[in-house]
Amino acid sequence: MAPSLTSLSLFGIFLTLTLTLVHFAHANSEGDALYTLKRSLTDPDNVLQSWDPTLVSPCTWFHVTCNQDNRVTRVDLGNSNLSGHLVPELGKLEHLQYLELYKNNIQGTIPPELGNLRSLVSLDLYNNNISGTVPPSLGKLKNLVFLRLNDNRLTGPIPRELIAIPSLKVVDVSNNDLCGTIPTSGPFEHIPLNNFENNPRLEGPELLGLVSYDTNCS
Repeated sequence: MAPSLTSLSLFGIFLTLTLTLVHFAHANSEGDALYTLKRSLTDPDNVLQSWDPTLVSPCTWFHVTCNQDNRVTRVDLGNSNLSGHLVPELGKLEHLQYLELYKNNIQGTIPPELGNLRSLVSLDLYNNNISGTVPPSLGKLKNLVFLRLNDNRLTGPIPRELIAIPSLKVVDVSNNDLCGTIPTSGPFEHIPLNNFENNPRLEGPELLGLVSYDTNCS
């Protein structure tokens, strides 16, 4: 027996409600992640004043851009006089393409969870006060083009996992305290050496098969 118009209408309403709830769930989860970031930052200029967790979606917040499906694709907070630290919840923004937090006074480490941002094109954390190592998990960012971490206090080696990112065009880790050797294969073949300068313990380009990359990294 063919389904009645009433049952078809009810199914359509059910499907619409389901999709709406899924949309709100995504929006709330992304809003929660960004609000967690807000709570971890000191914001003397009230740049984040519009980040209101009671709103259904973060897409109305200043410095946040969303796609047509209301998923967060950009966070633009460069040069905003922010201090504090990054939070692992940022790794939940699965459609994020641009994370721009340069020229602030952000401290602490780079959360390994940023490696979950599979859509990320640009990670700009330069000119902050970030310490710790460059997480090897960033090697999972297969769409990454720009990785600018210069002018921080990063230590440890340059992760070899980054070699496996075919899209990577710009890497700048100058003015840190990195150690070991500079990768020379994959995308690193075309990165100028001055993008690695002023790392006193960095040994220079690695000689494959001859020099261990973690030389001087103890």
